Amino acid sequence: MNTRKVAVYRHEHFNAAHRLHQPEWSEDKNREIFGKCNNPSYHGHNYELIVKVTGVPDSLTGYVMDLKLLSDLIKETVLDRFDHKNLNLDTQEFKDLNPTAENICIVIYDLLRPHIPADKELQIRLYETPRNFVEYPA
Repeated sequence: MNTRKVAVYRHEHFNAAHRLHQPEWSEDKNREIFGKCNNPSYHGHNYELIVKVTGVPDSLTGYVMDLKLLSDLIKETVLDRFDHKNLNLDTQEFKDLNPTAENICIVIYDLLRPHIPADKELQIRLYETPRNFVEYPA
């Protein structure tokens, strides 16, 4: 039996606007903590999403996971939900959750995890800018 784990990756892209804001804080405190990201008119990012699935390749197909199926899953579960949206206003996931890169990454994980076989590990990497990115789980 093969016990060698392999990681496969799917790289996707989406654009979305958001505002980082805590309603219970003053406008001054929000500006101090979130800076430009607290713009009341929102601001956007060109997010780069990398989905990593790790597991032992199937003995018949040789796949950890069919990357076409993974691509379709990401499109249906994440991209159709968030691409070209205002995360604060247009999505249920961020109605009451500050859409930081960290929170977006966790939400994407939670959306995808039920669709990935239980014997596979899942990790999400989300680039908010070319130099700023987050991973979950860490």
